[in-house]
Amino acid sequence: MTLVCVPLVARTVEEMVADAAAAAAAGSDLVEIRLDFIQGFRPREHLPQLLRGCPLPVLVTYRPTWEGGQYEGDETTRFDTLRLAMELGVDYVDIELKVADKFMSFISGNKPEKCKLIVSSHNYEYTPSCEELANLVARIQAVGADIVKVATAAKDIVDVSRMFQVMVHCQVPMIGLVMSERGLMSRVLAPKFGGYLTFGILNSAKTSAPGQPTVEELLDVYNIRCIGPDTKVLGLIANPVKQSKSPILHNKCLQYVGYNAVYLPLLGDNLASFLETYSSPDFSGFSCSLPFKVDAVQCCNEHDPVAKSIGAINTIVRRPDGKLVGYNTDYIGAISAIEDGIGGPGSKDAVISPLAGRLIVVVGAGGAGKAIAYGAKEKGARVVVANRTYEKAVSLANAIGGQALRLADLETFRPEDGMILANATSLGMQPNIDGTPIPKKALSFYDVVFDAVYAPKVTRLLREAEECGVKVVSGVEMFIRQAMGQFEHFTGGIEGVMFF
Repeated sequence: MTLVCVPLVARTVEEMVADAAAAAAAGSDLVEIRLDFIQGFRPREHLPQLLRGCPLPVLVTYRPTWEGGQYEGDETTRFDTLRLAMELGVDYVDIELKVADKFMSFISGNKPEKCKLIVSSHNYEYTPSCEELANLVARIQAVGADIVKVATAAKDIVDVSRMFQVMVHCQVPMIGLVMSERGLMSRVLAPKFGGYLTFGILNSAKTSAPGQPTVEELLDVYNIRCIGPDTKVLGLIANPVKQSKSPILHNKCLQYVGYNAVYLPLLGDNLASFLETYSSPDFSGFSCSLPFKVDAVQCCNEHDPVAKSIGAINTIVRRPDGKLVGYNTDYIGAISAIEDGIGGPGSKDAVISPLAGRLIVVVGAGGAGKAIAYGAKEKGARVVVANRTYEKAVSLANAIGGQALRLADLETFRPEDGMILANATSLGMQPNIDGTPIPKKALSFYDVVFDAVYAPKVTRLLREAEECGVKVVSGVEMFIRQAMGQFEHFTGGIEGVMFF
């Protein structure tokens, strides 16, 4: 079982003892005491205090500045402190590969049988090739490490695959982590690829390396205790992705039905490269969001007819034969939410849609915009597409037999009363919550305003529409409904309606 370790980075001994208790209460297996963070650290006085007050097994690290830590003193003092930690009964001691030979000589090769030596290497710039990583692991093993630790940095999410390849072939216990938000997958999937431990912080203010999730996220959101070699990997590939609530929603549902999978936020830069790199059947399904919904069409081997007509995909499923099949659940989620907003609950089930004959202005010509425009057209609405890049608005409008506008035209566009506005851009999304696609004074032209942005739940657009007395429909409604469709595709037909 992969251990969950909380790094303690407080500035005082008292705070560290308190944080160790908090780590135990949160469900951690052990703590890493980062001695280099303690101000005015006095080894023979403070180490016994720390160990007496710790309710969990302890990993002691005294990281020097030249390896990314905060210790600036001489090596003899540092080595002596680590030896003292061993004598006091700690469970693990971390020493850097660069000085591992010197440290082994310093302790004359003697260490308590209980204490395991972690020999570590940190690369804060990039992730080397598989061959270079394998050679690095061999060097670490050669100096007498009980546990190998290699931490690198991800420039692209595909870099993590190289760490996974090395981990599964390592013959000794290994900690393999890839730092930064693009490397999050390495931390959550450590149990799948045989990682000895992974780090989870108490909160975002107490991080010891880039990209660390909280211990609460590891245990409660990603359900890391249930991840194993056979666990399927699902996720949302987008850029940005941090603001998404999809991992919380999907993982809770996966846990509820007992489906052996984990859903991750995947910060990507190139969809085709990602899908080619993570081609194992275990990487079985993905949600696609900005800016990849249109790119996904070219990446899939087969397409649901509706998704092909829309020209945008928000759901990719990898079949057992390796073929990628693309679907679009955005249009169902958005259109049903708008229909309910127009006519009240149940209106979407009417024989004639409440959208029929209505004029809907769709802002945005990307993946979400295409889905909404197509869906509205299918329901009998007259569609106008407005976009910052006018040529894209024209292209989409021509495809669905609608009208195109420039974004600036919305300030005065009022051919009739009772129009519907649907924002399908990222304007107003966290962290840029002040964005809005249309001036407030123009919102009074509409009967209903829908915003596909759901974080925050009440965007500036929706707030200003309400202030104008206009009925609003939150993007949360679309988010939940499209996720229901995705969940069914990911799980092979398990209905999500009862869980969402």
